[in-house]
Amino acid sequence: MSVRVLAFVGSLRAGSHNRQLAEAAVKHAPEGVEIEIFEGLADVPFYNEDIDVAGDVPAAAVKLREAAGAADAFLLFSPEYNGTITAVLKNTIDWLSRPYGASAFTGKPVSVVGTAYGQFGGLWAQDETRKAVGIAGGVVLEDAKLSVPGSVVRFADLHPQDDDEIAEQLPLVLAKIAAAVAAVPAA
Repeated sequence: MSVRVLAFVGSLRAGSHNRQLAEAAVKHAPEGVEIEIFEGLADVPFYNEDIDVAGDVPAAAVKLREAAGAADAFLLFSPEYNGTITAVLKNTIDWLSRPYGASAFTGKPVSVVGTAYGQFGGLWAQDETRKAVGIAGGVVLEDAKLSVPGSVVRFADLHPQDDDEIAEQLPLVLAKIAAAVAAVPAA
């Protein structure tokens, strides 16, 4: 049986290096780990409890929650905007943390990785993302991290999937996610 990992990319930009990093995760996933990059985060409205009403939840949010419900684990790709988490990634966490007491993250392993232009590779934003998803009920894997600095220069002419460090490190992160899923007691 394959471990189903749902990936969320915190950048909507077409040429996003974090999107490319997610594509690298798909390519370098170890056997038995299936990565699905969720498409459609741009369509999910900002979280508002007034529109999160049973039977009337926006279709894009329903699609997001259904995909999250089918996942065994999550892999979040967090760039860093102004030193913190992006709005699109925070919005994703907010929608999946609701309704209160029924978070899609509850009890599921979550790893946060990413790349950014700065010398720390978006570490601040990734730490904030871990904090938010942990509060939302996710089992944050503190030992399954990857922060890649200097994205604009490093990936100017090289796709992350062709980067030796990425090809070595991403499968290790994914193996830790798979091990964490295997350690979760069956419901």
